[in-house]
Amino acid sequence: MTNIFIDGKEGTTGLQIFGRLGARSDVNVVSLPDELRKDAAARKQCINEADIVFLCLPDAAARESVALCENTKTKIIDASTAHRTDPSWAYGFPELSAAHREKIARSSRVAVPGCHASGFISLVYPLIAGGIAPADYPFVCYSVTGYSGGGKKMIAEYEAAERSVLLGSPRQYGLGQAHKHLPEMQAVCGLSQPPVFSPIVADYYSGMCVTVPLFSKFLNKKYTVGYLKEYFAEYYAGQKLVKIAEEESGYLAANALAGKDDMRIIVAGNDERILLCSVFDNLGKGASGAAVQCMNILLGLEETASLAL
Repeated sequence: MTNIFIDGKEGTTGLQIFGRLGARSDVNVVSLPDELRKDAAARKQCINEADIVFLCLPDAAARESVALCENTKTKIIDASTAHRTDPSWAYGFPELSAAHREKIARSSRVAVPGCHASGFISLVYPLIAGGIAPADYPFVCYSVTGYSGGGKKMIAEYEAAERSVLLGSPRQYGLGQAHKHLPEMQAVCGLSQPPVFSPIVADYYSGMCVTVPLFSKFLNKKYTVGYLKEYFAEYYAGQKLVKIAEEESGYLAANALAGKDDMRIIVAGNDERILLCSVFDNLGKGASGAAVQCMNILLGLEETASLAL
């Protein structure tokens, strides 16, 4: 039996992880009573007695929890931004390469990718790794997400009986180009500069579509849409949670995979102007589903165990 402690279980990500583990007979999820949730001594005891610790906390609190861990056998999976660019931590996107998967499997510290970053990196990392795009390509990315990505406060705001009429419209944010996912988007892909990034929150609960447009003439050579479709299909061949989908006709819904833990990549456009799109659930492959996938890999289990496909 594997003992699990979710530090920050009451948040959206923590609750989603707890829900995925609830029906499993191979894990025992330890919880603290409400009055001890922020008690450092109680948290330290749970952290050091656990086999796996999920951190679903703000960055500063996540770093504090890591510092509380003195048991060298305890493995930590951090869903915050705190350790995503730390090279001593495994980056929790096993489909990117065999090296990523191996590092997750043998590491005691895993950083779960951010939701927007997951979509961008799923599209751009293969371009850089395959020499299709140069590291200094001026990438642009826009990403539409459901409001659950903003956590409990935003969920309550959107679901309030009396709310601002402005919430009925998609809202772009991160206008200062300082979004917290930008450092990992640049670092993990090995880019010489971060992309121009436009995140957009819309009036639906969960699911997201991340889009990266490309001018083929600015790539390392002029690649066709057909070539890139075949390239991505080969790059992610054999992966259980990342698949290449057929191009959608007419509309591409950002909530098409809501409630699921996998990801679909679409290559569309024409041979001059190409669109790369990644569709998934911000609560699934963009957060809690990815965290549980990493746990399964750490434990040497089937990576899709208790995940919805």
